[in-house]
Amino acid sequence: MDIVEANGARIPTPGMGTWTLNGRLCVELVAHALALGYRHIDTAAAYDNEEAVGAGLRASGVPRDEIFVTTKVWWSDIEPRKLERSAEASLRRLGLDHVDLLLVHWPNPAVPVAETIGALNAVKARGLTRHIGVSNFTTALLREALAASQAPLVANQVEYHPYLDQSKVHAACRAAGMAMVAYCPIFRGEPLFSEPAVTSAARRHGRTPAQIVLRWHMQKAGVVPIPRTTRKERLAENIAVSAFALSEEEMDAISMLSARNARLCDFSFSPKWDNP
Repeated sequence: MDIVEANGARIPTPGMGTWTLNGRLCVELVAHALALGYRHIDTAAAYDNEEAVGAGLRASGVPRDEIFVTTKVWWSDIEPRKLERSAEASLRRLGLDHVDLLLVHWPNPAVPVAETIGALNAVKARGLTRHIGVSNFTTALLREALAASQAPLVANQVEYHPYLDQSKVHAACRAAGMAMVAYCPIFRGEPLFSEPAVTSAARRHGRTPAQIVLRWHMQKAGVVPIPRTTRKERLAENIAVSAFALSEEEMDAISMLSARNARLCDFSFSPKWDNP
């Protein structure tokens, strides 16, 4: 398991995403992931699976202090008092006394960034989370957040894969000493897995296309991919990406796919994204 260091946090990579996982399947996959060696589990209040994630953590038998747990506060709950209540409710559902990273899931244009970040700092001061950060923040919003925070922000979780140019956000994160956590890191599999830049590297290294794309993420400074899967065999595949390295030419060829600029997660409440 590799580690990304970010403003005092040590974030295991790759992590396991849990978006859309629920019930017994979620419990079993979280426990199995930890048995395989994953040490970073990502959830959110909006995923409606924190109870199942917590049950999976306990079922694994892995000591709590070895696991990096992230959860998020939904954009409608980021006013100061609401944010604090949301964090408390997440801990109750998870069965934990703290998480390792608490994120603002999405910005809310109706709530000043400074108010939200102040509330995040207050939750951290109470010991409900070891670290704080943001998600889906553009470079402009990130500047506001950094200016408003007394405690270090350790991560900005954003959509990132070879089809989406996030170079501006990545540069802003690196300049601030933050990690950029990548959700949807392998797009939707196809058509990305059929791209010649991916398939040729897969043949050369004897790896799957998914492993090539995840390795591409891990060779980007400060990037932490959190792939999600519903299949146990894919969990094993996704974590087995540390024993090989892509060449500079392979990295560049995959990076050139960002010209497509395809975004999967764009909603009515999304901020105005950075242009490539």
